Amino acid sequence: MIFETSSRLPDFPWDKLAPYKQKATAHPDGIVDLSVGSPVDPVPALVKQALADAADAPAYPTTLGTSAARQAAVDWMARRLGVTGVDPQSAVLPVIGTKELIMMLPTLLGIGAGDTVLIPDLAYPTYEAGAALARARSVPVADPTTHDGPVRVAYLNSPRNPSGEITPPADLRRAVEWARANDVLLVSDECYTEFGWDEKPVSVLHPDVSGGSFDNLLAVHSLSKRSNLAGYRGGFVAGDPTVVAELLAVRKHAGLMVPSPIQAAMAAAFADDAHVEEQRARYLRRRAVLRDALTDAGWVITLSNGGLYLWASHPSYDAYGSVGALADRGILVAPGAFYGTAGDRHVRIALTGTDERVDAAVKRLQE
Repeated sequence: MIFETSSRLPDFPWDKLAPYKQKATAHPDGIVDLSVGSPVDPVPALVKQALADAADAPAYPTTLGTSAARQAAVDWMARRLGVTGVDPQSAVLPVIGTKELIMMLPTLLGIGAGDTVLIPDLAYPTYEAGAALARARSVPVADPTTHDGPVRVAYLNSPRNPSGEITPPADLRRAVEWARANDVLLVSDECYTEFGWDEKPVSVLHPDVSGGSFDNLLAVHSLSKRSNLAGYRGGFVAGDPTVVAELLAVRKHAGLMVPSPIQAAMAAAFADDAHVEEQRARYLRRRAVLRDALTDAGWVITLSNGGLYLWASHPSYDAYGSVGALADRGILVAPGAFYGTAGDRHVRIALTGTDERVDAAVKRLQE
């Protein structure tokens, strides 16, 4: 018996880091792992309490989710992003972490062989993998509006993983107009939106971008980075009610339901901004000391205006050469080549190390 679905998917890139991780681990003071954007700071106390209070949950949750979780998401978008007019009953759907949604979206919407999905030319690998799972063709583009030919779905990501680039509102508006003119579903992955550093990210659902209509638009939001809840697997998708209704109808059959206690934790997290400001301060401090140390050591930081990464290059190395040079100092980072050919001379350096480990990396760079 042979099953070959995995053969359609791109290689899982992190497996290629194994020898570099082994080298970095051999450092006398241990590894500083800045390769993966996995939060290391505490889960907010109010979120843990909400989870505990909702722990007696013997019944199945609904795919639509609780009204409290959906309303908290809508209130958060209005309060923090200036996104108004989102109907919590028809335009919001909780998801089991946004990677699940992005991976499954083309399949859930019936996109398949012969269809085209546009992904950013520097991109989180799951966009490509999700298209491949559905047997669709993915095309990397710097600007989706320049693509010639029929398209079913186009992804945006701002602040972008890996580079931290923030898409200007004018470019977002142009993408929205193009999507509507060509009947394309424009999916904006906004999971880093609370972490704009040099400028403020704008949601594709903001009225200045969307024109007050959610037609052809989806925005994807996650609590993994905002609230240190990567282990909880909670997020949501919002936008075009017709598309949200289709996702809901198909996800019901698949049993894709966010557990009730997690939804209670989501509602608590989205209702509180204080813990986010505390986390922003942590990341800003790590970003500043790492950026200074890297620059002083001959590295060039480009973009990196938002998100949880520094996008760095060194004139002496390509992407893997840079990974190797830093691994010699016990610092593990991700090669830019993981994210497309546009990253072949860069590395992505995560801010998701503890203060102690980040300070260790700074000391090694200074030496």
